[in-house]
Amino acid sequence: MRKIINSTYISLDGVIENPQNWTSAYFQDEAAAYASELLFSCDAMVMGRTTYDGFSEVWPAMEEATGDFGVRMNTIEHVVVSDTLDKPTWSNTTVVRRADAVAEIGALKERDGQDILQYGFGAVTRTLIEGGLLDELRLWIHPVIVGTGDPAELLARKDFAAAFEPAGTTAFKSGVLIATYVPTGR
Repeated sequence: MRKIINSTYISLDGVIENPQNWTSAYFQDEAAAYASELLFSCDAMVMGRTTYDGFSEVWPAMEEATGDFGVRMNTIEHVVVSDTLDKPTWSNTTVVRRADAVAEIGALKERDGQDILQYGFGAVTRTLIEGGLLDELRLWIHPVIVGTGDPAELLARKDFAAAFEPAGTTAFKSGVLIATYVPTGR
C-alpha cells in the first residue's frame, strides 16, 4: 500500500506559515537533494485549497528555473480537498469535497503507484490523521525563531491533538533537522 507522507517546514517557535520568508538561507544542496528525492518517490500530491492556490500560481512558471523538480511539481497528480474550488487550472488536478476526503484519499492510497506527498500542515493534515491515513510526518525544523506567533501561523491548532513516535532524523550542515514521526493512533 502507498504511504502518505507529510512534509512541513517549521521554525523553532512553531511557525509554519510563509516559509518562503524564513527558509531560503537554509535550503542548500543537501536540502535540495532530499526534497527532490522525496518528490520523485511520490506520484501524487494531496493538498488543501490554500496550498493549491499558492502552488498553482507559482509552479507553472518555475519549470525553467527549477528543471526536473518543477516539471515534476506540475505533472504529478494533484488532489485538492476543497468545497469551494470548482474549476482547477493547474494540470492534472482532481477536486475532492471535504465530506468525501477520507474515502477518496483512502481509495487513492489503495491504488497502485508510488507514495503520496502532502506539503504543509493544516485542516487536510488533520483530516488525514483523524482518518488514519497519514503514515509519516516529516518536520523540517529550521534553526530560526520567526517571532510572529499568530495562532493561524503555528503548527498546533485548538481542538486538535495527536500522538506520534519517532521514526528517524536527518541533519543538514545548514542546521536544518528533519524529524520523521509516525502516528501512534493514540
